[in-house]
Amino acid sequence: MEERIVVKPRKRKLSSDRLAFATMGYFFVTAFGLLCLFPFVVILMASFTSESGLMRNGYNIFIPVGTFSLEAYKLALRTPIRVFWAYRNTICATAIGTFFAVMMATMTGYVLQRKDFEHRNQFAFFFFFTTIFNGGLVPWYILCVRYLKLRNNFLALILPLMFSVWNMIIAKSYISALPFEITESAKMDGANDLSIYFRLILPLCTPLLATIGLFSALAYWNDWYTSMLFITSDELKSLQYFLQEMINNIQALKQIAARGGAVSFEGTLPQEGMKMAMTVIATGPIIFLYPFVQKYFVKGLTIGAVKG
Repeated sequence: MEERIVVKPRKRKLSSDRLAFATMGYFFVTAFGLLCLFPFVVILMASFTSESGLMRNGYNIFIPVGTFSLEAYKLALRTPIRVFWAYRNTICATAIGTFFAVMMATMTGYVLQRKDFEHRNQFAFFFFFTTIFNGGLVPWYILCVRYLKLRNNFLALILPLMFSVWNMIIAKSYISALPFEITESAKMDGANDLSIYFRLILPLCTPLLATIGLFSALAYWNDWYTSMLFITSDELKSLQYFLQEMINNIQALKQIAARGGAVSFEGTLPQEGMKMAMTVIATGPIIFLYPFVQKYFVKGLTIGAVKG
């Protein structure tokens, strides 16, 4: 019987220079990560600190002794049904809007990069032109309210942000880096354009889909402007606009009370703590989305940016 000789690869030892460089790199990356995390820790601690504690001690990374308070969260969640409505509207608008935003950006980018599309440059000009000039707020508002009937309509939270020229440019650059022979061979085999797009192009664009999806999800989640313009019903307001309304109401009450108005409330309204609690409530869910798409996010921004 022949003896099999297994040769184990030797572990490469880092030289002292490379070891020092790697150590410094890890140190600076860790320090930078802690600096990025610091504002979130301060916001979280401030949201659990009483208003008097914030006024007396300022913002800290730890809750000062004797100043722990849940008043900001109690006030923010005083009307849980409205918070539920706001979360429901924002989550539904984010999920539905992100899906269609990704589809529209990738479809448009795919069409505009097709070499066999004769008028792709002319169509691309109309898209790029809107990034420099637009019709203005008043014509856009009249279009949405009078003709599209978006006043107090859930579609008002979705349609205005559904298409982004910037996302389309990213999609066009990424897809143009894919070999055009894939499309040509599929055409020769009898595949139509939809089959090529869904079965061949999209499976190769996972980093692109994650990148555009993250951009779109952040835009929908942080949107309050469309609610301010088109929504007056409490059942249709987005989360960001609902939280902004609450903060504005607290500021108005404090101003009236300071002027001697007939406004009575127990204790001190936690205005600063309320802002921090609102930030935690609004940004908490979307923060947990980023770790799942981080690796695709970086790759999607780099691949296709430089075409060799």
